Amino acid sequence: MDNHVAATCADTCGGTDANIENVKSHLINESTAVELADLFKALGDPTRVKMIHALVQSELCVHDLTQVLAMGQSAISHQLRLLRNMRIVKRRKVGKTVFYSLDDDHVEQIFMLTLQHLKHE
Repeated sequence: MDNHVAATCADTCGGTDANIENVKSHLINESTAVELADLFKALGDPTRVKMIHALVQSELCVHDLTQVLAMGQSAISHQLRLLRNMRIVKRRKVGKTVFYSLDDDHVEQIFMLTLQHLKHE
């Protein structure tokens, strides 16, 4: 942050009527802040965004995702592992086939709300 701007603000800004101590006491803790930032980092990759968008539409296996995204199986598997570790997707095994879907409704809601926000003018 530009020091000049900060100094000017400090000299001229009287703050708001907000109860700062109340805001501070309800602030999320450091570990939760890190987890939330990591979630947004996971969503910060265009390939993973496309994968999630595909999984919003349907449960898919790795082969399906390779076809949808025109990518190799190892690249898809690598991204799915990361998304699974972040609890964004889950897997279901039937015989030798593994199907992937979104972990829960919250993931879809976060994704769709963000998409709506981008389309909002």
